[in-house]
Amino acid sequence: MNQSDAVALIGAGTMGWQIALQLAAYGTPIRLYDRDAAVVVNALERIREHGGALAAGGELPARAADLGDLVRGTETLEATVAGCWYVIEAIPERMDLKRELFAELSRITGPETILATNSSSFKSRHLADVTRHPERLMNSHYYNVPWRRSGLELMTCGDTDARNIERVAALARRSGLVPVVAEAESTGFVFNRVWRAVKRESLKVVAEGVASAEDVDRLWCLSMEAHIGPFAMMDRVGLDVVLDIERHYAEQSGDPNDVPPQMLVDMVARGELGRKSGRGFYTYPSPAWERSGWPRE
Repeated sequence: MNQSDAVALIGAGTMGWQIALQLAAYGTPIRLYDRDAAVVVNALERIREHGGALAAGGELPARAADLGDLVRGTETLEATVAGCWYVIEAIPERMDLKRELFAELSRITGPETILATNSSSFKSRHLADVTRHPERLMNSHYYNVPWRRSGLELMTCGDTDARNIERVAALARRSGLVPVVAEAESTGFVFNRVWRAVKRESLKVVAEGVASAEDVDRLWCLSMEAHIGPFAMMDRVGLDVVLDIERHYAEQSGDPNDVPPQMLVDMVARGELGRKSGRGFYTYPSPAWERSGWPRE
């Protein structure tokens, strides 16, 4: 394996293993790290399982069925980033954790290594003061289930060298993705800024007792010719992640209308996190909306 081609992924949860699978399926060597070693073990198993199924179904190249040593779990942060040209952070949406990580990444990587946050809500600008070389800092936001949602949003930290943004865009194009560069810094970038409004109003409709989550999703799919509705999408993302993001938006705006409803807070407190916990707005693995035969993901 040519180490100069390797990409490091920090955080092996839902987004970490999915990004790893997408990039590796197109030939990029991946080093995958999480401070919880058990999460890495689980991620590697999910990559093997989903890689085989997606290759068989034609959603990813045949290589995805057997990635060999293209994806390797690592035991330390230093070993993960050594020799990698591009480091992607995919840890929880908490700025304190991200700032701590990027300060360490800045210390242990060279000035040419691109450091990117996969955050869909935090601007990388908020990490610039802990990064020694802000010209190599950026947002690169991969979507959940990237083999089906193939957009990649790229955004400067305000000082990012345009050549670094283009290097990441070129990797995306080689990896079956479509890069889009945000022309101005924006909380939520492009899609998630729009998606935020949909989430906020959907949550309010249900919290106020206007309609059920299932009926909101049903109407969304029928009206928008979509295969998945807002609540099923939030379940897939993880309701704990949704809550963290909504709280960040509320802090940024200072608008009381942006405060997430108590309904969502209570669900997360009960451990109802969506697909990953088996229960969220729907019960898994076979929620009612899938059994009923109406539009499904």
